[in-house]
Amino acid sequence: MMHCGFIGLGNIGKPMAENLAKKCATYDMALTVFDVMPAPMADLAALGASTANSPEDMAQQCELIGICVRNDDDVEQLLYGANGRDGMLKLGRPNAIFAIHSTVTRDNIVRWAADAKQHHIHVVDAPITGGAAGAAAGTICIMLGASPELSERLQPMLSCMASKLVAAGEPGAGTVLKLANNLMNYTAFAAISEATALVKAAGVDVEKLFEVGEANGVITPMAKQFVTGRDGLFSGCTKEEMFSIFGPFAGLAEKDLDHALHLAAQLGLEFSVAKKVREGIHQTFLEVISAKH
Repeated sequence: MMHCGFIGLGNIGKPMAENLAKKCATYDMALTVFDVMPAPMADLAALGASTANSPEDMAQQCELIGICVRNDDDVEQLLYGANGRDGMLKLGRPNAIFAIHSTVTRDNIVRWAADAKQHHIHVVDAPITGGAAGAAAGTICIMLGASPELSERLQPMLSCMASKLVAAGEPGAGTVLKLANNLMNYTAFAAISEATALVKAAGVDVEKLFEVGEANGVITPMAKQFVTGRDGLFSGCTKEEMFSIFGPFAGLAEKDLDHALHLAAQLGLEFSVAKKVREGIHQTFLEVISAKH
């Protein structure tokens, strides 16, 4: 039996792990989970998963481990430990694979993968797209930066959580695709935010814009869901409530765009549009506040 682990049971990680718990027996896999919060671990235990006392304990037990935490710093602490010496890389099983689902930098993925080799462990990047809804439905797409051999070993585990796996190349390539994908998404969010504001200010029914944009393919379901969800919540929320709901999402968008722009600069690319989107991302997520307050 293959022993799998999953760390990070948040908004996206928990439904991913739930699908893994429900399907892993099909591939003769056993699942162990860990999170800093006990409630989601209890929910996964109810689905048959074991719970680990710590990430280090999981590293000693599991051959395949998915990591879905907030940012680069969180991944760094898991791999190297709080003191930089006693983390999962040092304590992990030889030939284990750690798949990083978090959106991080390419530089860090490459560095982590190189350091992991010194411990006879593999670190690969496996970022996802599809959001919490896709994670719950099992329809996310995973962009996998791994060798063909490691991809084959991971395939049963990842297939429990995703409907599509894209073999991007070596470690770091999956992250490049993820950052490019997010750059497109956030630019689309900024565009639909300004387009709907223009239509409303001119006194035209915004549903007519959706009708046109959906007919010609300009408005994607995700972009429409973003702006209608934001505006729908706005109608019944205070300014403070809007900031509490959308502020964290805006912060994630800024992080991802910063990573994309940093990579672009490394490659000698100048992205003026992406820079403008980054500068105005809070306005994009909270644009309607000024109209009411």
